Formats: sequence, structure tokens, C-alpha cells
Amino acid sequence: MDSAEVRSRAGDLPTEPGVYQFVDSSDEDATVLYVGKAVALRDRVRSYADPRGERIRRMVERAADIDVVVTDTETQALLLEANLIKRHQPRYNVRLRDDKSYPLVQLTDHPAPRIEITRDPAEGADVFGPFTDKSDVETVVKAIRETFGLRGCSDHKYANRDRPCLDYDIGLCSAPCTGEVSPAAYREDVAAIRRFFRGETGVLAEPIREEMDRAADEAAFERAANLRDRLDVVESFHAGGAKAIESTEDRTTDVLAVALEGDSATVARLHSNEGSLVDRERHAVKTPDGQRAGDVLAAFVPQYYAERELPDRLLVSDRLSDDDVQSWLSDAGVDVRVPGAGREATLVDLALKNARRGAGRDDGVAALADVLGLDAAARIEGFDVSHTGGAGVVGSDVCFVDGSPEKPDYRRKKLAEGNDDYAAMRSLIGWRAERAIEGRDDRPDPDLLLIDGGEGQLAAAREALDAVGWDVPAVGLAKAEERVITPERTFDWDDDTPQLRLLQRVRDEAHRFAVQYHTTLRDDVSTALDDVPGVGPELRTRLLGRFGGVDGVRAASTTELRDVPGVGEATAKTIRRQL
Repeated sequence: MDSAEVRSRAGDLPTEPGVYQFVDSSDEDATVLYVGKAVALRDRVRSYADPRGERIRRMVERAADIDVVVTDTETQALLLEANLIKRHQPRYNVRLRDDKSYPLVQLTDHPAPRIEITRDPAEGADVFGPFTDKSDVETVVKAIRETFGLRGCSDHKYANRDRPCLDYDIGLCSAPCTGEVSPAAYREDVAAIRRFFRGETGVLAEPIREEMDRAADEAAFERAANLRDRLDVVESFHAGGAKAIESTEDRTTDVLAVALEGDSATVARLHSNEGSLVDRERHAVKTPDGQRAGDVLAAFVPQYYAERELPDRLLVSDRLSDDDVQSWLSDAGVDVRVPGAGREATLVDLALKNARRGAGRDDGVAALADVLGLDAAARIEGFDVSHTGGAGVVGSDVCFVDGSPEKPDYRRKKLAEGNDDYAAMRSLIGWRAERAIEGRDDRPDPDLLLIDGGEGQLAAAREALDAVGWDVPAVGLAKAEERVITPERTFDWDDDTPQLRLLQRVRDEAHRFAVQYHTTLRDDVSTALDDVPGVGPELRTRLLGRFGGVDGVRAASTTELRDVPGVGEATAKTIRRQL
């Protein structure tokens, strides 16, 4: 594409915010070369008629088409850009090798559409978003279901029902599956929700306000307070960014530093909570030619925090080069600094040392994918079973991304009692596979499943996968000989090979997580709340008493949790995330 064609195409574009994609349509797949955001699409795309550097000039020459998506706000453009970079991995963008993305809401393409939160929308669905705060999205979707009765079940569960399910009994669904609501009335409710997501806030806000007033008149003050908090979320939902942090309590700090090496970079992150360093990690990033540290950080931040809570304060080694990202963080209440001296500068120096230590490091991901013949091995889930003589049987499901633990994606499950490791593993893998197939697991599909065990455990796992029809590669790692078992062959690698060390880390973490859960159940003196940072014995008792047990706490919204004395915004979101 030459300069004249770029100017011509730009002249037809709107002056609204949005996202543009330069596409190489010379091949059948129409490869996306570059994704960018714009305050005014026409002006931004026109600027590519006079490329600023050699890299951009090569990209424009190779492009054969330009696709655009108009958004309501600049913030939505920023978030959509991050999602599209994750999805397409364009050659000319800075790319974080991560699979998180910002949440979307979809109404499925069905005579009785389903409403759900997703990161991978279905073909033909009406899709709204992306949004920054998944907790707020969950509050809004729950309010929609309680007010309008839109279904949340899978199409499989919807089909051939002869009576309404529990969601109808508790007021979350109007049961179009059994004709409890007419098709015409259900379509009217769906149309109202489309209007809400397109900016007509009153569609949802007014019914909630009326219900809040009724609760107050009936002296149901706790319910009225919960509805007030829900109304606050609904009315601020289309504001374009996250709410500013109102308190300095429970302050969290993330420290980011970059080490560049050729066409790749390592971003190190340190996480500090109330002055204590509690976590550290490294992330590999693919970088086009000519990128500086500030460019890498500006691309990394919106991609990394796609499904993670923003910190109160962000210390960085270099100034973020993108003013839109700076504005987004400021609007979200994040204090961004490049410290020059003192303790903050020391933290940045420590992060830089971690980044340089990781630069060029082979963590086994590429080696593992190569030797097993996989397209990728960036996302691995590890499974183990723990029990004592058949009692307190539990299973663990841990997740590693790019060779590092992804703890928000850890899961665990109680299993049927019995001293049969194979049956327990079959049940555990079947549970994971069914949730994936039915769309009930909000995590991306892994590249590889690692089973803690030998041929028997692997065979049980593959039986479960075949029964459900979930096509994901699985291997076993036998403890005694440290042999890696696949359906086709057995590998006996040297102890120092990077791919074996990676699998051992995943296996050992799955074992630790399973044993920890089993011990918790066996001792029978604690609950899942004990694993939540910031929840001590007194607060645990208060939460269990308020909600009637762990299941009640798990079902509570962030707003309802905040109503409990001693639970702040950060703790409420942590409880929701970990339970």
C-alpha cells in the first residue's frame, strides 16, 4: 500500500475513537500486521502516509487493507487494542506472550439469547465491551438477570427441558426454555439489554432504583443498601474507566522494569502489599525493531492488566511512551512514577536485576513444544490427586504461563471418597474437560495437560478427555524415574534438560497444591477462606456467619462482601477471585 492509497482510505474513515488494523490480505488468512488505537481514526490512519520509521514503512508497504472498529470512548479503544494484539499477535506490535484479555459481554445468536461474560465471543453474537473491571461487569450481568430474567445456561442445557431449572426458582431466569415467558416478551427484554449496553443506563438503573425504594419503605435496610451499591455500579458503568481509589488503606504497589535483548525483552514485575514484597515474576515479550524500554512498558501494561487488578501505585524503570496509557492509568486512580532515589528507586533497581537475569533465559517452554511436536507449550495445566487411605480425596489443577505459575488460574476440587487413584484422576480431568466444553470455565484452553503419575494415571486422564471430546494434549510425569510418558512413547531426558525442569516445576506445584487442600479438609478446622490474603480468624468467622458458610461467601457479590465490617475493596475482590 502506497502513501496515496493510505490517504484515500483514511479520507473515508470517521473522526471518532476506535481501533485500526493493517492487514496483509495477500494470503488466504488475511494476516493482521499491526493494531493501533486512535482518538480520531481518520487523522491517525492518515499519518501512516508519511511513516515515522523504517519498521512502520515496511509494514505499510506490505499491508493490502485497513480494517477499523469504532468505539464509544477512548478507553474502550485502548482495551480493544490490547485484546486484538493478544488475539492476532501482530508482527509489528509489541506482544506479551500471555493469553489474558479484557472481559466482554455477549448475547448469543439464538432464538432465546444467553447473556454471559467472555473473553472469546461466539460467532454471530452481539458483543459489548471490552471493560476494565470484571467485578463491575459481574455485578451488572447479575442485575440484568435478576431484573429481566435473561438465561445464563448453555445451549445444551437449554434444549429439551420439560421443567424450569433452579435459576428460575431463585429469580435469575424467566425460563424461555419451557415457555414460562413468551418468545415475544423475551425478545423485548433482550432488546432492552442491548439498549443498556449501548448507553441507555436508565433501562437497568430505574428498575433497581424502584426496588431499592420499596426495600427502604419495608425497612429492609440491608437489602436497600446492597441495591444502592448495585445502582452505583450500574450508573457509573458507561463512564469509560475504573473508579478512582478513595482510600490509602491496603495500598498495593507494582514495580515494572525492562531488559531489552535483540527482538525480545524481559519485563520483571515485583508486587508489594503494605510495604512487604510478596511476589516477583518475569515475562518474555516479543518486540519489533527499534522499540525502546518505554515503548515496551506502554504495550505491556494494558495487556498484562487485562485480567488482573490494577495496583494503587506503579513504579516503572522508564516513562511510558504512550500518553493514552498514562491517561487511562490516571483515570483509574493509579499513581505512576519513575523514581529517582530512595526506597522506590531501590525497588526499581531490584526489578531491573530480575529482568536482566531473565533476558535470553531458556525456561523450557520452546524446548518442550519442540520435542513434543506441539504448536506451543506456553500454557500448561498440571493435575494431581491427594488423599489419606481413600479419605479426604481432592484434586488440584495448577496453571503455568511461559514457565511461571499463574496463581489466579489455580483450581481445586473435592472428589468422591475411595482409594483409587486412577478413578480420582479420571474424575478430576473429566470435571475440567466438561467445564471447558460447556463454556463454564473462564480460563483459556491450555496447550498441554501434565498428569502427576505414570501410564495408569495418563490412561485414566485420556479416557476422561475422550469421553467428553476435549482435544487437548496430555502427558504424564512418573515420579520414581522422572520419565515423561506420552500416548506414543516414553522420554527419558537428562536431569538438566530445560523441558524436564519445566515439567518438574509444574508437577511439584500441582502436588503441593493438592496436599495443601487435602490437609485443610483432613484437619477440619479451616475453610477455603484461610487461603485468602487479608482474611484472619475473626473476619473469617464474620463472613461465614453473614453468608451461612463458604458457599454463601462464594456466591456473594463484591458489593455484598464490602458490607461486612473489615472487608475493603481490595479484600472483597481477592475473595471473589480466589473462591
